[in-house]
Amino acid sequence: MTDFQNRRTLMVDTQVRPSDVTKFPIIDALLDVPREEYVPDALRDAAYIGENIDLGEGRVLLEPRTLAKILDAADVQKTDVVLDLGCGLGYSTAVLAHMAEFVVAVEDDEARAEEAQQNLSSHGVDNAAVFAGPLAQGAAKNGPYDLILLQGAVEEIPDDLTSQIKEGGRIVAIFAEGALGVVRVGRKIDGAMNWRMAFNATAPVLSGFEKVAAFAF
Repeated sequence: MTDFQNRRTLMVDTQVRPSDVTKFPIIDALLDVPREEYVPDALRDAAYIGENIDLGEGRVLLEPRTLAKILDAADVQKTDVVLDLGCGLGYSTAVLAHMAEFVVAVEDDEARAEEAQQNLSSHGVDNAAVFAGPLAQGAAKNGPYDLILLQGAVEEIPDDLTSQIKEGGRIVAIFAEGALGVVRVGRKIDGAMNWRMAFNATAPVLSGFEKVAAFAF
Protein backbone atom coordinates (compact mmCIF):
# COMPACT_ATOMS: atom_id res chain seq x y z
CA MET A 1 0.00 0.00 0.00
CA THR A 2 1.16 3.53 -0.68
CA ASP A 3 1.66 5.95 2.18
CA PHE A 4 -1.56 7.81 1.26
CA GLN A 5 -3.54 4.54 1.22
CA ASN A 6 -2.21 3.82 4.70
CA ARG A 7 -3.22 7.30 5.85
CA ARG A 8 -6.71 6.80 4.40
CA THR A 9 -7.11 3.57 6.36
CA LEU A 10 -5.78 5.26 9.50
CA MET A 11 -8.21 8.18 8.97
CA VAL A 12 -11.16 5.79 8.86
CA ASP A 13 -9.93 3.68 11.80
CA THR A 14 -8.99 6.56 14.13
CA GLN A 15 -11.34 9.42 13.14
CA VAL A 16 -14.42 7.95 11.49
CA ARG A 17 -15.24 4.59 13.10
CA PRO A 18 -14.69 5.91 16.68
CA SER A 19 -17.33 8.55 15.88
CA ASP A 20 -19.90 5.75 15.42
CA VAL A 21 -19.93 5.99 11.63
CA THR A 22 -19.98 2.39 10.46
CA LYS A 23 -22.26 2.26 7.38
CA PHE A 24 -20.43 0.37 4.66
CA PRO A 25 -21.15 2.83 1.79
CA ILE A 26 -19.59 5.71 3.78
CA ILE A 27 -16.54 3.71 4.88
CA ASP A 28 -16.06 2.34 1.37
CA ALA A 29 -16.24 5.82 -0.21
CA LEU A 30 -13.82 7.35 2.31
CA LEU A 31 -11.34 4.50 1.77
CA ASP A 32 -11.64 4.76 -2.01
CA VAL A 33 -11.49 8.53 -2.69
CA PRO A 34 -7.92 9.94 -2.56
CA ARG A 35 -8.43 12.96 -0.28
CA GLU A 36 -4.89 14.19 -1.00
CA GLU A 37 -5.86 14.79 -4.64
CA TYR A 38 -8.58 17.28 -3.66
CA VAL A 39 -6.55 19.73 -1.57
CA PRO A 40 -4.07 22.45 -2.65
CA ASP A 41 -0.73 20.84 -3.63
CA ALA A 42 1.06 22.44 -0.67
CA LEU A 43 -1.37 20.73 1.74
CA ARG A 44 -1.26 17.16 0.38
CA ASP A 45 0.71 15.97 3.41
CA ALA A 46 -1.93 17.47 5.72
CA ALA A 47 -4.87 15.92 3.83
CA TYR A 48 -5.68 13.34 6.51
CA ILE A 49 -5.33 15.41 9.67
CA GLY A 50 -8.33 15.51 12.00
CA GLU A 51 -9.21 19.16 11.47
CA ASN A 52 -10.67 21.42 8.79
CA ILE A 53 -8.22 22.22 5.97
CA ASP A 54 -8.00 25.87 4.90
CA LEU A 55 -8.78 26.31 1.20
CA GLY A 56 -8.42 30.11 1.38
CA GLU A 57 -10.99 32.92 1.22
CA GLY A 58 -12.69 31.71 4.40
CA ARG A 59 -13.41 28.26 2.98
CA VAL A 60 -12.41 24.86 4.35
CA LEU A 61 -12.44 21.17 3.53
CA LEU A 62 -14.40 19.72 6.44
CA GLU A 63 -12.48 17.40 8.75
CA PRO A 64 -13.08 13.67 8.03
CA ARG A 65 -15.08 13.07 11.21
CA THR A 66 -17.52 15.92 10.50
CA LEU A 67 -18.03 14.97 6.84
CA ALA A 68 -18.53 11.31 7.75
CA LYS A 69 -21.11 12.16 10.43
CA ILE A 70 -22.92 14.51 8.00
CA LEU A 71 -23.08 11.69 5.44
CA ASP A 72 -24.36 9.36 8.15
CA ALA A 73 -27.05 11.83 9.22
CA ALA A 74 -27.99 12.46 5.58
CA ASP A 75 -28.67 8.75 4.97
CA VAL A 76 -27.43 8.94 1.36
CA GLN A 77 -29.18 6.47 -0.95
CA LYS A 78 -27.98 4.94 -4.24
CA THR A 79 -30.95 6.53 -6.02
CA ASP A 80 -30.39 10.05 -4.64
CA VAL A 81 -29.76 13.10 -6.78
CA VAL A 82 -27.64 15.33 -4.53
CA LEU A 83 -26.81 19.04 -4.52
CA ASP A 84 -23.37 19.65 -2.94
CA LEU A 85 -22.91 23.34 -2.10
CA GLY A 86 -19.42 24.73 -1.59
CA CYS A 87 -17.64 21.65 -2.93
CA GLY A 88 -14.18 23.22 -2.71
CA LEU A 89 -11.81 21.23 -4.93
CA GLY A 90 -14.30 18.39 -5.29
CA TYR A 91 -13.60 15.99 -2.43
CA SER A 92 -17.10 15.91 -0.91
CA THR A 93 -18.57 15.59 -4.42
CA ALA A 94 -16.32 12.61 -5.20
CA VAL A 95 -17.33 10.90 -1.94
CA LEU A 96 -21.04 11.57 -2.59
CA ALA A 97 -20.73 10.37 -6.20
CA HIS A 98 -19.49 7.07 -4.80
CA MET A 99 -22.73 6.74 -2.82
CA ALA A 100 -25.49 8.45 -4.85
CA GLU A 101 -26.90 8.33 -8.37
CA PHE A 102 -25.76 11.81 -9.41
CA VAL A 103 -24.21 14.86 -7.75
CA VAL A 104 -24.60 18.49 -8.81
CA ALA A 105 -21.91 20.61 -7.15
CA VAL A 106 -21.77 24.41 -6.92
CA GLU A 107 -18.71 26.57 -6.22
CA ASP A 108 -18.85 30.37 -6.01
CA ASP A 109 -15.23 30.72 -7.18
CA GLU A 110 -14.87 30.03 -10.90
CA ALA A 111 -11.24 28.88 -10.73
CA ARG A 112 -12.04 26.54 -7.86
CA ALA A 113 -15.07 25.16 -9.73
CA GLU A 114 -12.88 24.48 -12.76
CA GLU A 115 -10.24 22.74 -10.66
CA ALA A 116 -12.89 20.66 -8.90
CA GLN A 117 -14.32 19.51 -12.25
CA GLN A 118 -10.81 18.64 -13.49
CA ASN A 119 -10.08 16.68 -10.32
CA LEU A 120 -13.30 14.70 -10.65
CA SER A 121 -12.76 14.03 -14.36
CA SER A 122 -9.17 12.91 -13.85
CA HIS A 123 -10.36 10.35 -11.29
CA GLY A 124 -13.12 9.01 -13.54
CA VAL A 125 -16.01 10.46 -11.53
CA ASP A 126 -18.59 10.63 -14.33
CA ASN A 127 -21.79 10.95 -12.27
CA ALA A 128 -21.07 14.47 -11.01
CA ALA A 129 -20.91 17.96 -12.50
CA VAL A 130 -19.57 21.20 -11.02
CA PHE A 131 -21.09 24.60 -11.75
CA ALA A 132 -19.87 28.07 -10.80
CA GLY A 133 -22.35 30.43 -9.18
CA PRO A 134 -23.65 31.87 -5.89
CA LEU A 135 -24.00 29.04 -3.37
CA ALA A 136 -27.22 30.34 -1.84
CA GLN A 137 -28.97 30.15 -5.21
CA GLY A 138 -28.30 26.42 -5.52
CA ALA A 139 -28.85 24.96 -8.99
CA ALA A 140 -32.61 24.98 -9.59
CA LYS A 141 -32.42 23.98 -13.24
CA ASN A 142 -30.95 20.59 -12.28
CA GLY A 143 -33.35 19.99 -9.37
CA PRO A 144 -35.38 19.17 -7.48
CA TYR A 145 -33.04 17.18 -5.24
CA ASP A 146 -33.41 14.26 -2.86
CA LEU A 147 -30.63 15.69 -0.71
CA ILE A 148 -28.78 19.00 -0.28
CA LEU A 149 -25.50 19.18 1.66
CA LEU A 150 -23.56 22.31 2.60
CA GLN A 151 -19.78 22.13 3.00
CA GLY A 152 -19.62 24.92 5.55
CA ALA A 153 -21.78 26.63 8.13
CA VAL A 154 -24.95 28.70 7.70
CA GLU A 155 -26.74 31.26 9.85
CA GLU A 156 -29.94 30.78 7.89
CA ILE A 157 -31.06 28.93 4.77
CA PRO A 158 -32.89 30.93 2.09
CA ASP A 159 -36.29 29.77 0.82
CA ASP A 160 -34.79 29.70 -2.70
CA LEU A 161 -32.83 26.67 -1.59
CA THR A 162 -35.50 24.75 0.31
CA SER A 163 -37.74 25.09 -2.75
CA GLN A 164 -35.20 22.92 -4.62
CA ILE A 165 -35.76 19.95 -2.28
CA LYS A 166 -38.21 17.23 -3.30
CA GLU A 167 -41.13 16.43 -1.01
CA GLY A 168 -39.70 13.94 1.49
CA GLY A 169 -36.17 15.09 0.63
CA ARG A 170 -33.67 16.43 3.15
CA ILE A 171 -31.01 19.02 3.75
CA VAL A 172 -28.06 18.76 6.15
CA ALA A 173 -26.14 21.82 7.32
CA ILE A 174 -23.96 23.12 10.14
CA PHE A 175 -25.80 26.01 11.81
CA ALA A 176 -23.41 28.54 13.34
CA GLU A 177 -24.49 29.25 16.90
CA GLY A 178 -21.84 31.20 18.78
CA ALA A 179 -18.60 29.28 19.27
CA LEU A 180 -20.29 25.91 18.83
CA GLY A 181 -22.13 24.94 15.67
CA VAL A 182 -24.98 22.43 15.43
CA VAL A 183 -25.54 20.06 12.52
CA ARG A 184 -29.24 19.82 11.75
CA VAL A 185 -31.13 17.56 9.38
CA GLY A 186 -34.21 19.03 7.74
CA ARG A 187 -36.84 16.93 5.98
CA LYS A 188 -39.50 18.44 3.72
CA ILE A 189 -42.95 17.28 4.82
CA ASP A 190 -46.07 18.81 3.24
CA GLY A 191 -43.88 21.55 1.76
CA ALA A 192 -42.39 22.64 5.12
CA MET A 193 -38.97 21.88 6.59
CA ASN A 194 -38.92 19.83 9.81
CA TRP A 195 -35.57 20.03 11.62
CA ARG A 196 -33.79 17.82 14.13
CA MET A 197 -30.38 18.19 15.74
CA ALA A 198 -27.72 15.60 14.82
CA PHE A 199 -24.40 16.60 16.46
CA ASN A 200 -22.02 19.51 17.10
CA ALA A 201 -19.49 20.77 14.55
CA THR A 202 -17.94 24.06 13.46
CA ALA A 203 -16.95 25.61 10.14
CA PRO A 204 -16.80 29.10 8.61
CA VAL A 205 -20.15 30.52 7.42
CA LEU A 206 -20.59 30.15 3.66
CA SER A 207 -21.08 33.29 1.58
CA GLY A 208 -24.78 34.05 1.08
CA PHE A 209 -25.91 32.18 4.19
CA GLU A 210 -25.38 35.00 6.69
CA LYS A 211 -28.37 36.14 8.72
CA VAL A 212 -29.85 39.33 7.30
CA ALA A 213 -29.95 41.95 10.06
CA ALA A 214 -33.45 43.22 10.80
CA PHE A 215 -33.85 46.99 10.74
CA ALA A 216 -34.84 48.57 14.02
CA PHE A 217 -36.47 52.00 14.07
